[in-house]
Amino acid sequence: MEIFDNRVEVTNPGIPLVDIMRIIDNPPRSRNERIASLMRRLKMCEELGRGRDRMVISCEMQRLPAPQIQIYLESTRVTLFSHIDFTVIPNKDKLWATYIHACIRYIQGEALTNSSLRERFGMGNTFSASISRLIKEAVRRKLIKAADPGTAPKHMKYIPEWA
Repeated sequence: MEIFDNRVEVTNPGIPLVDIMRIIDNPPRSRNERIASLMRRLKMCEELGRGRDRMVISCEMQRLPAPQIQIYLESTRVTLFSHIDFTVIPNKDKLWATYIHACIRYIQGEALTNSSLRERFGMGNTFSASISRLIKEAVRRKLIKAADPGTAPKHMKYIPEWA
């Protein structure tokens, strides 16, 4: 673990056992079930494996950038960022946050909307057009899709592309 002024980086050996595009909704998997079972009995870890979900939801609630996951040959790094103003967040990070927001909303039985994404980024109604462009780009890149394509644009809701 490395702590910097603007971020925390956690690097672990090994690569994720699930696709990072599905890291929010996939059930947990263990590399060594015997060790995992012992750790659960010792109350060192939980059975549910909801740490990733809680981490991402916590970042959303605090309006922080979405955690960044980088996979290397034999390790994985997760980076948690401090607050960054929406206007200076790189577009690829805005798109990742949009996708993660859609995933979280979907597993909670809801859908991403312009207003939910504005709230996620801490933006007011004046940023509606900027958020619409961001949603349009996420759809174009096949990260999210319309829940009901026949809905009027003003009332459109979006879900992850895999849903």
